[in-house]
Amino acid sequence: MDAIKSDTENYKNLLKHYIETRDEQSLYGAEQISKSFIKRKIPPEEIINLHIQALRELYPDLSEELQISMNFLLESMIAYGLTHQEFQTLREKQLELKSEIGVAAGMQRTLLATTKPVIEGLDIGVVSVPAHQMNGDYHHFIKGKDGSLGVAVADVVGKGVPAALCMSMIKYSMDILPEEFMQPKAILENLNRVVERNVDPSMFITMFYAQYLPEENILRYSSAGHEPGFFYHKDRDCFEEIETKGLVLGVSADAVYNRYERRIEKGDMVILLTDGVTECRQGHRFIETEEVLDVIRSYSRLSAQEMVGHVYKYFERMQHFELRDDFTLIILRRNV
Repeated sequence: MDAIKSDTENYKNLLKHYIETRDEQSLYGAEQISKSFIKRKIPPEEIINLHIQALRELYPDLSEELQISMNFLLESMIAYGLTHQEFQTLREKQLELKSEIGVAAGMQRTLLATTKPVIEGLDIGVVSVPAHQMNGDYHHFIKGKDGSLGVAVADVVGKGVPAALCMSMIKYSMDILPEEFMQPKAILENLNRVVERNVDPSMFITMFYAQYLPEENILRYSSAGHEPGFFYHKDRDCFEEIETKGLVLGVSADAVYNRYERRIEKGDMVILLTDGVTECRQGHRFIETEEVLDVIRSYSRLSAQEMVGHVYKYFERMQHFELRDDFTLIILRRNV
């Protein structure tokens, strides 16, 4: 209370001195008092009230119009103070939530981390960039004891923390599967049962799983409603859509997935992606699939990793460096 009385008296004296002399030193003193008010969290309407009381004590003959105007200012500041207090509360909650999401995003990167393996005769490139802090896309590489390569690409219909939790569950489920169940068809059917039992019905997960056998140069694959990828035929310099059928994960526990197979020739590429690639927009215009493929073709002289990096940069620039959706692109190219 003594501090408040002291500040009140100091404020009145500084106000009187400034009105009489226009001395800027008084403004410096007022700044120090303001810091004291802030430290004690004095709301703005109380400061205005202090000012009005000081004026009335210093100049009791103030005009009625001026006194009414000061009362009007006081009422305005009361409303302002309440709004400002609500804003500060919301801002603190927002910062707290942002901090928590940052921690969750860091945990997600750790939990979903995967290492790009080295497979003889296969050039691999991968880029996966979230549009926001949390990534709704997922990719994973599995190198089998027989030298085969398993590649999973998935997308959650839904974003944020729930999507991150779903992806973590998917990765854990894949990690604990024995190697004999790493065939594309078996992978999707096992994961489908996990998702159907454990994920909210409002959330769906699409996935494409491929297994490359380097000794035979065969690609086996299955899809659970995922964005179709593409084959690139080196000898004909053309792309072909990977046609697959399969229900998204989690819709029905009894879903059955077909396994497809094809031979990969030297120089051929397999392009796997999420809809964040094929649904890029330039302004209000959605780009055509052919444009995506033309961009990939334009960088085909580069290594697979350089290729995906340049393709990502191209579409990032097109969207003015603001991704509207998570962007995941994987390219596999047979070299020998």
